Amino acid sequence: MEIDLAALSAREAYAWMTDLITPRPIAWVSTVDAQGRSNLAPFSFFNGVTSSPPTLLFVPVNLRDGAKKDTVLNLEAVPECVVHIVPRALTEKMNACAARLPHGESEFSAFGIEAAPSSRVRPPRVAAAPAAFECRVRQIVPVGEGAMAAHVVICDILHLHVRDDILGEKGAVDAALLDSVGRLGGEDYATTRERFQLERPDRRR
Repeated sequence: MEIDLAALSAREAYAWMTDLITPRPIAWVSTVDAQGRSNLAPFSFFNGVTSSPPTLLFVPVNLRDGAKKDTVLNLEAVPECVVHIVPRALTEKMNACAARLPHGESEFSAFGIEAAPSSRVRPPRVAAAPAAFECRVRQIVPVGEGAMAAHVVICDILHLHVRDDILGEKGAVDAALLDSVGRLGGEDYATTRERFQLERPDRRR
């Protein structure tokens, strides 16, 4: 099969991309607006950028009417956020936060998610998350216009919270204990429980 994505609707292209670009880690992002009201939303276009400086990115896709999501509006007003890793135990809470609430209504309150104060940024963090990156926005890059267009949010990581119970004997993160989830196509998810190892080739050549 050969597919010209440019000839498809944005929603059809999105379906092919999300079915194939898997598994995608989930950024569960907390922000606040100019009045200090919190928002918490998940995004599955998410990854690290570089460790020099420590940087990550996530991508909020516009609403179906072409409007920016509350996360982007909040970051334009207060350019700080907390990006959480989602474990299997919090998947249902994360998924609930994908619902669209009126602007200014907090998902923390609406879905019974315990918040904890952050160390260096204004948005609160999810208390039960196994890891949380406190971030400052470096750049917001618009890609496209209207429905299904998006904003690439590039953030500098200022501080990291890691729960001790996800660390193995040598003090490194144990993937099984982290038990993070990733998006597959449609409504499917995967976790880090099943894994294997491959020796990497010498990249100094």
